[in-house]
Amino acid sequence: MGSARTPRERWVEEGLRVLADGGPDAVRVEALAKRLGVTKGGFYGYFADRDALLSAMLDTWEREAADQVVDRVRQDEGGDPRALITLAGMLTFSGDRLRPIDLAVRDWARRDEAVAERLRRVDNRRMELLREMIGTFCPDPDEVEARSLIAFCVAIGHHFLAADHDGRTRAEVLSRAGDLILDRPADPKSRGPADG
Repeated sequence: MGSARTPRERWVEEGLRVLADGGPDAVRVEALAKRLGVTKGGFYGYFADRDALLSAMLDTWEREAADQVVDRVRQDEGGDPRALITLAGMLTFSGDRLRPIDLAVRDWARRDEAVAERLRRVDNRRMELLREMIGTFCPDPDEVEARSLIAFCVAIGHHFLAADHDGRTRAEVLSRAGDLILDRPADPKSRGPADG
């Protein structure tokens, strides 16, 4: 009786882990096979070459980071738009799964035009969702666009920021930034020492 083949999804999943840890150059068939504890021969039953794997990895990332997030938010169409924006951000940029992959794809897109186009498509879907949700409580289209941009930049950029926050935690500052973007009153429990 022959041994079971390593499922295609495991190759893609391991490739995404390696991408998040070391970038696209670290995604090598032989190294993935070793990490999976299999021979690389099974790889070619699913993928013509490394480029096919990289494409499948991007397909998985796009499906999870855009399609599934938008679908999940749309399932709760009658929900509070502010809560739905927060949900979309949490699904995409918190946790150990999508955020590191997203950041790795962003870095990869700086050097690969096809990846940059894919990232542009995903980011446009995310911005479209933000515009739609923010537009439910903000009537000015210019302000909707600005708030959407700020929300997106905060979600991505705060991971790269090394600054201190004058006696406040990063979580407190992010919470207040969210209040400003979403036009909601500040939570008095999240006020820092300089707020009085």
